[in-house]
Parts: sequence; C-alpha cells; structure tokens
Amino acid sequence: MAEQRARGRGREARAPEAAQGQRVLAGFHAVGARLRSDPGSIGVLYFDAGRRDARMQQLLAQAAAAAVRCEAVDGARLDALSPEAPHQGVAAQTSGPAPAVHFEDLLDAVDRSTFLLVLDGVTDPRNLGACMRTAAAAGVQAVIVPRDRAASLTTVAAKAAAGASESLPLVAVTNLARAMKDMQDAGIWIVGAAGDAPRSLYEIDLTGPRAWALGAEGTGLRRLTQERCDELVHIPMAGGMESLNVSVAAGVCLFETRRQRQYGAPAGSRPG
Repeated sequence: MAEQRARGRGREARAPEAAQGQRVLAGFHAVGARLRSDPGSIGVLYFDAGRRDARMQQLLAQAAAAAVRCEAVDGARLDALSPEAPHQGVAAQTSGPAPAVHFEDLLDAVDRSTFLLVLDGVTDPRNLGACMRTAAAAGVQAVIVPRDRAASLTTVAAKAAAGASESLPLVAVTNLARAMKDMQDAGIWIVGAAGDAPRSLYEIDLTGPRAWALGAEGTGLRRLTQERCDELVHIPMAGGMESLNVSVAAGVCLFETRRQRQYGAPAGSRPG
C-alpha cells in the first residue's frame, strides 16, 4: 500500500524552507535547541559582545563543548542577521532545518497513538511557531500545512516555536484535501474546529489515531477542508467571544486529546 501511495503521489517534502540550504536561528530557545539536537549543523554562533550574563555564558559553554565556532558581534550585526525576529543577543547560521520527515512516513507509521495537527490557512509565521510550540508540548508527532498560502518555517516562526521546530516535523503537502483523504484511508480520524459546529470537543472520543484541523483566527477552516473532516466540533466559550487565536485554540484541543489519552474519554462521548 505504501508503494502504491508513493507511486500515485510522489513524496511530499517537509517544510517549505527545507531546500533553501542555510537559514538563521535567533533567540536562546531556538539556538539552544539546535545546539542540543544537531550542533554540527551550526556554521557560526553570533553573540552580543556586550552581554555576559549567566544565560549567555551557559549557552557559550554549550557551544564550546560542541566545538561550535562563536563570534562576538555588536547589536547592529545581530539586527541584520535577524531583522524580523527578536534575537535576544544570539543568532546562529545553520545549514538547514531539522531532519526531513515525509508525508508517507507518517501514514506508514499510523497506530493508536498517532496524533497530528493540520493547519489550514495559517499565514502568520508567529502563529505557526506558537502552534508548533503548543503541539510539541502536547505530544503531537507532526504538523501538516499546505505548501501554498501558508506560513513557512522562517526565522520568525522558529523564534516563536521556542525550540519546538528543532524536534517537531513540519510537513508541507501540495493538496491539503487530498492529504486529508490519504490520512483517513490510513485510519486517522480528523476532527475540525468550527465555531458553528453543533458538538463540543468535550463530547467526542479523542483516544484513537487522531488529527486536529484548525484554521486561521477569523476565517477558520476553508469549506473544502471542513467537508473533508470526519467530525466538526466547537470550543465552548463565554458570551461575547467569537473566536480564539489559532495557537490558543490548538492548546485547548490538543491538551483535551492528551487528557483523554491519559485518563479516558468522557462517559457517553461519541467514538470516532
């Protein structure tokens, strides 16, 4: 089956930036995570020559232990390296993102523990990074995004991810609706968040192989994406509030899934 899928679609490459070679990581979380996971991919670690506090000293000691080249520079050089993301006095020139994971690899590994996040139309890199940070904390195995009309793993996104982008795969697919169909064929039940859905997320069983589909704040999931979901649910909110930031919504949905997997689904919940 895996070979048939590969012949029919070709392999979906990870993250839109994966083929771009070098990129810059900025901030203590992102740089520190790369130091721990793959120090050999760091060409140069640049740090603020005027910052000598304990946090900086600890990072530089990590870099020295890993034989990573470090250069003291001024703030202007760091600003030029990371013009959009706050660098906190540290930036690293790296030879690429985290190791690639292909879409077919996810399908071939489906079991009862499968836990994925699908983001539809999330174009703000800060929201993407925040969602990745939340997803990693909740135990999600990969984040799936469309290749077009979606944020990619830029320096800004990596900074917002606070290190999560170094361990959590971001998989870009050419056709999101088709990818969701392939996920369903592999046994994954897809739950979409929609404000007008009749059921609450607290009324469904989230203990099997699951994927959450979330859209951008305000616009939500596109019609075709909603139609592809197996179930649509809403997040109960107090009166006067219509929507949540996508990373906040992701936290609510993903951690309810984690809670159910640890303590069991609610009595009378609808199975997927």
